[in-house]
Amino acid sequence: MRKVWDIHGGVHPPENKEQSNQLAITSAGIPDQLVFPLSQHIGTPAAPIVAVGQKVLKGEIIAEAKGFVSVPVHASTSGEVIAIEQRNIAHPSGMAAPCIVIQADGKDEWIEHSGIEDYTAVDKAELLNRIRQAGIAGMGGAGFPSAVKLGTRDDQVIETLIFNGTECEPYITADDMLMRERAEEIIAGAKILKHLVKPTKETIIGVEDNKPEGIAALEKAAQGSGIEIVSFPTKYPSGGEKQLIQILTGKEVPSGGLPAQVGIVCQNLGTTVAIYRAIQFGEPLISRITTVTGEACEQNRNYEVLLGSPISHLLELSGYQQKKASRLIMGGPMMGFTLHSETVPVVKTTNCIMAPSAKEIPPPTPAQACIRCGMCAEACPVSLLPQQMYWFARGKEYEKLEAHNLMDCIECGACSYACPSNIPLVQYYRASKADIRQQQQDAIKAEQSKVRFEARQERIERQEAEKEAKRKARKAAAEARAAGNAEAGKVDAVQAAVERAKAKKAATDPAQVAAETAADPAPNGDAAKDAIARALAKREAASSMTDEERLLNAVKALGKRLDKTREKLATAQAEGSDTVEILTETLAKLEIKLVDAKQAYDDHQQKN
Repeated sequence: MRKVWDIHGGVHPPENKEQSNQLAITSAGIPDQLVFPLSQHIGTPAAPIVAVGQKVLKGEIIAEAKGFVSVPVHASTSGEVIAIEQRNIAHPSGMAAPCIVIQADGKDEWIEHSGIEDYTAVDKAELLNRIRQAGIAGMGGAGFPSAVKLGTRDDQVIETLIFNGTECEPYITADDMLMRERAEEIIAGAKILKHLVKPTKETIIGVEDNKPEGIAALEKAAQGSGIEIVSFPTKYPSGGEKQLIQILTGKEVPSGGLPAQVGIVCQNLGTTVAIYRAIQFGEPLISRITTVTGEACEQNRNYEVLLGSPISHLLELSGYQQKKASRLIMGGPMMGFTLHSETVPVVKTTNCIMAPSAKEIPPPTPAQACIRCGMCAEACPVSLLPQQMYWFARGKEYEKLEAHNLMDCIECGACSYACPSNIPLVQYYRASKADIRQQQQDAIKAEQSKVRFEARQERIERQEAEKEAKRKARKAAAEARAAGNAEAGKVDAVQAAVERAKAKKAATDPAQVAAETAADPAPNGDAAKDAIARALAKREAASSMTDEERLLNAVKALGKRLDKTREKLATAQAEGSDTVEILTETLAKLEIKLVDAKQAYDDHQQKN
């Protein structure tokens, strides 16, 4: 039997999964209106490519990816775009964000689409592009674009490929029902990812032992595939990516690091099925399995729901009784957040909608003073110091929070669950993380503003120096004319005429003027005249440069910037700096710019 490891801390809250795993997955149908937020993933939001009044088909791209860490958004049914505006989205703050609104026509007409008959005959870049264009992002966590996660470097050895079937959060059974009913699709998707990642050692599907039916279905479907199904004792939050890696392999991902650094890639089961459908049938990610549960619903079950469907549509199907509900929660009771409106849409990361009664999940009790019992530290699966971080968060001591590895907190809520004083520790950490990120963004903007200001000041000083040099030159010429004799005055007049002719010619032929200046410098030359000559020479060089040379220079300049950014990123990763994410995005943007510059250069060469 395969050895499994234990993780530090963790808790055992009531699972309450039997409410929603008794009925088969069913379709949620097509609502009248669908709302598609442009940001449903980590990274740059997608940009709309449709207009109000435009007819769209099911599976059609309505917002394209912008940047490297981004994915497109697709229409989940056919209909008409009726608005592109701010709408309420699923967020703890109840904020509004840009959304595309589609009025469904009920026809559910697909665009033309087709899959790849033999994906093993297709290169890795094409498969990753298919996954990216299908809009697939992680469906079990923060929504990281899957193509980026799977696009491991050729020189990076991946030993283990892990599929996360843990689903440790109470109440949620979306992945459990997926395993029971669609185990063959999970294994087929796992084979595709195995072909992409090429793990040198093993491929594992990790499942908690409280899902015996799902484990049995996977074992049956995985026969002869070389994919191992591993079950392990149930404990929350064993479904965290780093925690699951430690349980299955004994390896610990370093602070601020990524699983690929220890030779591991991890994927969610829902994401795996979405990749299978994208490669096998050419279907983009337009639906997902979502659990609807809670005592305020007459029927608890899992739905296959179209992305963009309003929460109210699912609640209506489940017999929601508003008076009986204490609140609405998106996600589970540990890591989920309270919804401020029933109109918010289902997005790619929506795995559960809870409508609990006050008896099920009572309103939060007032927080009491910390008694320094240390139970939060015992429960923390990341081995942090929640109590100390709580004091720093209250005092807004962000540098100390970062020194105590706040960013390693997975916000699982185990510390809050264990706290006898009912202190909402996770809320403090979330708020502090947001403040720290905002400070980092402000620092970047301030540095950019400083660079622009210094460049402006340098330009102004240079212009003033040139003006002063010209004034001194005119004064010297005037003094020479006043002190000289008539002949000297004539010579000066001739020289002045020559200078005026040169100046006039500079407007039309800077190359010739620069050459004449170099061959016949003016008498009484000084630093000012030298500066003018250098400026003319620079201008002459720029004007004589061909389009091809300009394009090539742009490619070289971007290449140098890319190399410097790679060096900074490597240093930041080695030091565990918090700028890794920012530098990664900067590097991605520079790579795209470099590709565009090279393409422009190649296009110019082909044209000529």
